[in-house]
Amino acid sequence: MEIIEQCVVALTWTLKDTLGEELDVLDDPVEFLVGGEDLLGRIEEALQGHSQGDTLALHLEPEDAFGDFNDQLLFLEPRGLFPAEIEEGMTFEGSALPEDCNPDAPRSGLYTVTEIYPEHVVLDGNHPLAGIALRLQLTVEGVREATEEEIGKGTAGTGFFRIQPQAPGNALLH
Repeated sequence: MEIIEQCVVALTWTLKDTLGEELDVLDDPVEFLVGGEDLLGRIEEALQGHSQGDTLALHLEPEDAFGDFNDQLLFLEPRGLFPAEIEEGMTFEGSALPEDCNPDAPRSGLYTVTEIYPEHVVLDGNHPLAGIALRLQLTVEGVREATEEEIGKGTAGTGFFRIQPQAPGNALLH
């Protein structure tokens, strides 16, 4: 079956930055809905017409991936607003930020704790890959028709680097 809109693809990949540093590897296939909310537009575009077994090498500029780094999404917050067990790398949904945090911090975003000081915590609302050009080696491991439920939801359940709130020590991007 050829990849078209409203089908589900099972992909594996290796993601690197332009210097060749490996950022993420997905060895076990994960399913994504083409024509939904699961994949970046540039990836969906490149997949069109391909089928199981095909391999693609993509170069994604920040504007095709996770956007440019926005320093307006960095916030220095009082350390006392956060739990004692806070660690660098933890993420918080904007809606779950303490009430006394900067009102300019969008409550719809996701924030990563990037630095902890005795008196302050640095929160970064940028995607971890914002501002980075990426090289993505994709392999199409399978293609199938999407179910009505998947089409209705706009997802096969997994987004391409959809960052979720996570506990410390979980470094996976997918």
